[in-house]
Amino acid sequence: MCELLGMSANVPTDICFSLTGLVQRGGHTGPHRDGWGVTFYEGKGCRSFKDPAPSAESIIAKMVLDYPIKSCAVISHIRQANRGGVSLENTHPFTRELWGQNWTYAHNGQLRGYKKLDTGFYRPIGQTDSEWVFCWILEQLRKRYSRRPGQMNAVFSFVASLADELRALGVFNMLLSNGDYVMAYCSNNLHWITRRAPFGQARLQDADVTVDFQTQTTPDDVVTVVATQPLTCNENWHKMVPGEFALFRLGELCLSRVMN
Repeated sequence: MCELLGMSANVPTDICFSLTGLVQRGGHTGPHRDGWGVTFYEGKGCRSFKDPAPSAESIIAKMVLDYPIKSCAVISHIRQANRGGVSLENTHPFTRELWGQNWTYAHNGQLRGYKKLDTGFYRPIGQTDSEWVFCWILEQLRKRYSRRPGQMNAVFSFVASLADELRALGVFNMLLSNGDYVMAYCSNNLHWITRRAPFGQARLQDADVTVDFQTQTTPDDVVTVVATQPLTCNENWHKMVPGEFALFRLGELCLSRVMN
C-alpha cells in the first residue's frame, strides 16, 4: 500500500528532514514506486509537486529537497498503485476548492463499492478510489454547510463520521488539510509525533541522516509530523488505533477521538 506524511507547525517550517526519509521508501527502502507528491500551504495559497516516477529516483523530489519550502501545513504521499494506472492524474495528494479554501487530501488503503457514493458537484479526474471518495467527502460537506462554518472542530468531527463509513468499505487511512488544520484518520496504520522544546537529535530510519533540532528551532516552536510508519529510529511515536482521528492546528493537537 501507499504511505502518508503530514506536518502541522506553529511557524513556517521546512519538512526536508522527514521528506528525505519518506522518498527513500518510494523505490529504494520500500516498494512504493508508483508516484509521489507533496503540497505546501503558504497563506491562502498552496503549491503542489507531483511526479508519477518513483520518489527515490525523481528529479522533482530532488528539486523539492534542494529548495526548502517553509509551511505550517504539509501533505505528502508515496504511491503503490492498486486502483488506477501509474499516471500524473492518479498521483496524490489531490486538491479541490471548498468555501474559498484549497482542501488537500491523501489516502492509504483500498476500498470496495465506492462507486455507489454520489460525488455530486465534484468529479474525479483520475481512476482511483482515493480521489473518488475525496470528491464524496467534499460533496457531503458542501451539502451539510451552505456557507463556511465558524466551528471547524464540528466540521472535522463530521468528516470523521464520513471516514467511519469509508472504513467499512476497506482500508482508509487519510490525511486532510484546509491549510489551517491537518486531520489524520487511522484505519489500521498511522503514527504521529509532536516535537517541542527541549529539542533533541533525531535519526532517520531510511537514510543515514541525523538532525539536531535544537540548532534549527526556537524554544517556542511546535511541530507535529504524521506518517504511516515512524520515520525516525530514536524517538517515541504515537501509534493510532483503528477508528482514531487526530486534528492538529499550528502543531498542537486540538481534537481527537479514540474508538472504544
